[in-house]
Amino acid sequence: MMPLKPRLIVLIVAIPIFAVAIIGGFMERATAGQDTYRHLRIFEDVVSLISRNYVEEIDLDSVMSGALRGLSEGLDSDSSYLAREDVERLESGRPLPAGSLGIEVTRGYYVQIISVADGSPAAEASILPGDYIRAIDGEPTRFMSGIEGERLLRGQPGSSVIVSLIRGNTQEPYDIELIRQRLSNPGVSSRLLSDEIGYIRIGGFNQGISADISSAINVLLADGSKTLILDVRNNATGSFDEGISAARLFLGNGTVGIRAESDDQQTSFTSETGDAAIDEPLLLLTNFGTSGPAEVFTAALVDRERARSIGQRTAGRTGQQKLIRLPDGTGLWLSWARYLQPSGEPLHRVGVEPTITVTITQTELGEPLPTGDSILEDALEHLASGL
Repeated sequence: MMPLKPRLIVLIVAIPIFAVAIIGGFMERATAGQDTYRHLRIFEDVVSLISRNYVEEIDLDSVMSGALRGLSEGLDSDSSYLAREDVERLESGRPLPAGSLGIEVTRGYYVQIISVADGSPAAEASILPGDYIRAIDGEPTRFMSGIEGERLLRGQPGSSVIVSLIRGNTQEPYDIELIRQRLSNPGVSSRLLSDEIGYIRIGGFNQGISADISSAINVLLADGSKTLILDVRNNATGSFDEGISAARLFLGNGTVGIRAESDDQQTSFTSETGDAAIDEPLLLLTNFGTSGPAEVFTAALVDRERARSIGQRTAGRTGQQKLIRLPDGTGLWLSWARYLQPSGEPLHRVGVEPTITVTITQTELGEPLPTGDSILEDALEHLASGL
């Protein structure tokens, strides 16, 4: 029989882990209940071996935190084990301070930057989607959730924060001090690129964005545009409902997107014949910063062959999360649903491959980004060649 001390450790650590095993099959549930118990038995054996053989006294809190963190990290980049402070903030609905760097982050070994808002402090510092933040004000991010990272990056407008960045194969982090600013919600802007090509920049899918897109396009069409370029790069904010609503502007009768839920239920979102108010040829610009609602929007238009896309693969972040509070005040932030392409093909953790891939030359951290816009320039070349 297992001695009392190892059994106590297993009991303390395994209760919340058992809750994760039962609740946390949201995205990839076990094929049978016995598999869950088999893994828990293995876990019990590992804890017993550690408690009997490890050279130092075991810190039960560290063991439990590490185990829960490891379980959640094995799901997807947004599912996380949360500290009490983040659980309390989410439950209370208390907003973060207004000062922002203009970046959206997730977890990818370190905290990873998903998107960089136009004109933000991060954009001015030549920070790019895909960059990693190794530390925030000297605090390592290795075991941070994306939610904790976001909290530490925010502050009062005018305050400063030092971020340690890694890009590509960089060995040493690049430290840079940024000043937080109060930023407005990204919206829609537009302009004529030529007599017949209209350009629409969609910065986020916030409430009412569909009407803004429609208005911008109507102005461009009145000015003679016959082809439209929709730029959804670095678009990672807003709601999935708004992304689907915006896609309906361009799609006739059929499926716009599918939400697969944790209880094996699926919800299909459709458009009607009369929804397609805009029928001009479309070209989408995408990159790794195209995330969440922007991916559902992109997938709807590309999968339905309503538009082509040019640029880079999107982020593959189309999960919806909810908070599950644990008995000790910590919590789990778990994906309970994910969006699929209209055809039913995966989108979450896969992303949308562009119709035309553009290779971007990577600059070193601290160096200014190249002038010009290679993705937009390639898009114009393809349109000029009739491809």
